[in-house]
Amino acid sequence: MKISKKIKEKIEMLKPGNTFTYKQLDLQPEEYSAGTKAIERLIRDGVIKRISTGIFYIPKKSIFGELKPSDEELIKPYLFNKNGERIAYITGTSFYNSIGLTTQIPRIIKIASRDKRIYISTKNVKATPVKSYVDVTDSNYNLLQILDALKDFKSIQDLNIDSAILVLKSVLSKLSFEEKQDIIQFATYYPPRVIAFLGALMEDIDININTNLLKKNLNPLTKYKLGINSSILPSVTNWNIK
Repeated sequence: MKISKKIKEKIEMLKPGNTFTYKQLDLQPEEYSAGTKAIERLIRDGVIKRISTGIFYIPKKSIFGELKPSDEELIKPYLFNKNGERIAYITGTSFYNSIGLTTQIPRIIKIASRDKRIYISTKNVKATPVKSYVDVTDSNYNLLQILDALKDFKSIQDLNIDSAILVLKSVLSKLSFEEKQDIIQFATYYPPRVIAFLGALMEDIDININTNLLKKNLNPLTKYKLGINSSILPSVTNWNIK
């Protein structure tokens, strides 16, 4: 089969609006030269568009014209290594907006990773790096996003504390029992205020979850000022949170 035909068939299987890289085209090393030429032809013909070096997308059509991929889709290729393993995740205001903690929409997206500092500066999207507290995987990044929200709670712009507590309790209550256990473990790598905050939330939403590990990682004399009223989260009094 000709390389151009192989690439075209692969692209036809992809969803419009989704990004892809050369890896998803399953090219062999000896096919890359012909493959890059075929890709350039598809770009010239308007079949696909380039986001940055080695990252492309299939334009999505609508009655309003051509739609660009979402910010999350544009950033997706940067969140995985060459072996397809997740090494990073979206955090900060972009994520906090997506779960309803703020109405703010960031101009620059934050990407958290343990070992790699990921900068993106293209015509379509800009992103800056922050350090992840633990190694990132496909099975834990959603839990780390939640812990980041607890860490940044006081600095999230346009935050309504009472509404935010309800949002966080809703997000945590939807986790499986195993995920609740995992997020407690990951929280011990975060600052003490995060540990205490998670403990108060967990105690409120699920009395069957053992939070002793969180208690063990806190100084019983330290108090945490988060501005949370006990009327919206009664368990804060058990975790020295004000």
